Amino acid sequence: MASFLYYGDEHNCTNVDHLLKRYYLPISYGAIFVVGLVGNVTSIGIYLTKLRPWKSSSIIMVNLALTDLLYVLSMPFLVYYYSNGDSWTLGDFMCRFVRFGFHFNLYGSILFLTCLAVFRYVVVLKPLMAAQVQQKFWGIMACSAVWILAAIEITPMLTVISLERHDNKTYCMDFASTISNKTNNDLRWYSWMLTGLGFLLPLVVVFMCYIGIVKQLAKGPHTGSPRRMRARRVTVLIMVVFVVCFLPYHFLRTLRIETRSMPATPCMVERIAHAAYIFSRPLAGLNTFFNLALYTLSGDRFRRAFLSTFYWEHWRTKARSLLQLAVVNKPGSGMPAV
Repeated sequence: MASFLYYGDEHNCTNVDHLLKRYYLPISYGAIFVVGLVGNVTSIGIYLTKLRPWKSSSIIMVNLALTDLLYVLSMPFLVYYYSNGDSWTLGDFMCRFVRFGFHFNLYGSILFLTCLAVFRYVVVLKPLMAAQVQQKFWGIMACSAVWILAAIEITPMLTVISLERHDNKTYCMDFASTISNKTNNDLRWYSWMLTGLGFLLPLVVVFMCYIGIVKQLAKGPHTGSPRRMRARRVTVLIMVVFVVCFLPYHFLRTLRIETRSMPATPCMVERIAHAAYIFSRPLAGLNTFFNLALYTLSGDRFRRAFLSTFYWEHWRTKARSLLQLAVVNKPGSGMPAV
């Protein structure tokens, strides 16, 4: 029954989920591709050419940008798939690669952001350890651990994601849609484990770091200093990414899986849960946008390098000079006109 409900052949209570897949997903994924490609290529280029030598946080940022870049490179395939009416023509390997790329970026980003929160926590609350934590060695170790853990978390998904043929059409099934009341119950437990260890545990760690940093930054005579304000903004931004991007996706994915796993789910319930899950998938991908803002907030060096890359500082200085000249030459200013 679950597969019939997925394709929409058993009931016709509503087609809102199919409309979202046909129009909402291609537009959303297309926007993520354009912004993510330009932003992450630019960010990686700046880190490689203008911000050496790297500290541990810079190494984590570059690896975060790499995972985002790998993710956005899979977007054109999904745009084509959903705009083509859920008809996959690129073969089994590309189907697994694209779906794997989405989840690898998701859980890699979660772990990299968690590392940033932990490193920020140590720098703020343990000033004597700040110099040691900022060494390259710890950045390399943290990134190596993230890549390995993300691969361990997601590799079992390669055996789950597959092509499915129905009514002369080939579907590239996403992870949540492969689980139904007819599949092995181990897949449900794998989903719960992925949500618990891959998202909820890092969320708790980030939240504890956030509380500790906010309390520490509220102490002392220099609570409004630029360094403390920047640390507070970075921590808040990481929390926003977890709440806005990752939390809705994991909650609605679990709801999608559970409604498909029940033996007699009403059509309307199944379709609405599916539609909500579809809506949350680009939200999870929006973490690439927030990550671009994170690079800017993380330090003045990146901001200055970014402005100099596009000569914005030059044009801003020139505009300021012209404005001052116009004020000087304004009649009644008391200054002789040139």
